[in-house]
Amino acid sequence: MDFALSPEIQEIQQRFRSFVREHVLPLELEPQAYDEHENLRIERLEALRAAARTAGLWAPQIPRERGGMGLPLVGLACCYEEMNWSIFGPAVFNCAAPDDGNMIVLNKTATEAQKERWLQPIIDGKVRSAFAMTEPMPGAGSDPSMMVTTATRRGQHWVVCGRKWFITGADEARHFILIARTSDDRRKGLTAFLFDRDQPGWQIERRIPTMGPEEHGGHCELVFDGLEIPDEHRLMGVGDGLKLAQIRLGTARLTHCMRWLGLAKRCLDVAAGHVRARTSGGRKLAAREGVQWMLGEAAMRIQVGRLLTMHAAWKLDQGDFARKEVSMAKIAVADVLHRSVDTAIQLCGAVGYSKDTPLEWIYRYARQARLVDGASEVHRMVLARHFLDEGAGLWKWN
Repeated sequence: MDFALSPEIQEIQQRFRSFVREHVLPLELEPQAYDEHENLRIERLEALRAAARTAGLWAPQIPRERGGMGLPLVGLACCYEEMNWSIFGPAVFNCAAPDDGNMIVLNKTATEAQKERWLQPIIDGKVRSAFAMTEPMPGAGSDPSMMVTTATRRGQHWVVCGRKWFITGADEARHFILIARTSDDRRKGLTAFLFDRDQPGWQIERRIPTMGPEEHGGHCELVFDGLEIPDEHRLMGVGDGLKLAQIRLGTARLTHCMRWLGLAKRCLDVAAGHVRARTSGGRKLAAREGVQWMLGEAAMRIQVGRLLTMHAAWKLDQGDFARKEVSMAKIAVADVLHRSVDTAIQLCGAVGYSKDTPLEWIYRYARQARLVDGASEVHRMVLARHFLDEGAGLWKWN
């Protein structure tokens, strides 16, 4: 692949960088800008979103004809890094999970009528969304074939019964994508549906407390006790639920990586500023060999993660499924984020452990990276299967 970014992409990247530094970063220093879940208050977020739209920096993952910027995944990779230089960045540009992945999959799989009803309001920033697949034991986690939530057809409707949990954003979502069991077929037994928050037959049982900080809408447990969904709100064909989930998660895992790399780079930037300024034993910390080793190692790991992410993005842009490339990036970047913030806190000492920098916020947030959208161990199993099937072909360039 050619690693040179086009002049157009470079210009857009610079615009995101400038907007984040001018408008978003200052809010991190305002205690009153945070909500009770340690994210940006909705009223402050909406003001920034309006400014981002005015600046032409809105929904870069969505085609221009639907109000987005229509960037390829390679372009998204460099721009998402710039967004997540701030802990608040992705939400400002309508690129935060789970809306990001939901918009991408709806744009790929929904009918035109479904796009107008369910997708366009998310793109326009009028509603938020959630993706309801994960279940408590003994239901589906990393193995969707274990799904126990059912959708039973009754005429032109489907009746849903069951339970979901750790559904990100559910507490503020209006549009939901639901995966439920419609038959016992191992590969064609799941189907995807769309439903609205105001429909009866379901409820949010609780917002699950986590290490935090949380995305807007938290991580919730949902109970379905007779939710009726019209068949016209089914996504793709009956039995295509697993396929839809794979379409969504492939890109969503990679956009997670793009954002996490931005956070990892921000952590090293904070650490670099500290070690350049801090003197100990008559020398700047930055002049000490041990500190240089720590920074150099972290910088190298970030670049490895960037190369894996960019390679997977490039393959997806070529029409490849890039399953093993996405898994490699997901494993590596989740680890890179955690190592980068841990290194930065160590170098900053007590200041890094305090709330005087964003490092402790990022540290708590980073722990989820090795779990969300497939635990790292599951992705390693995926890579092992690819290697056993392909042998040396795993490393072919084309």
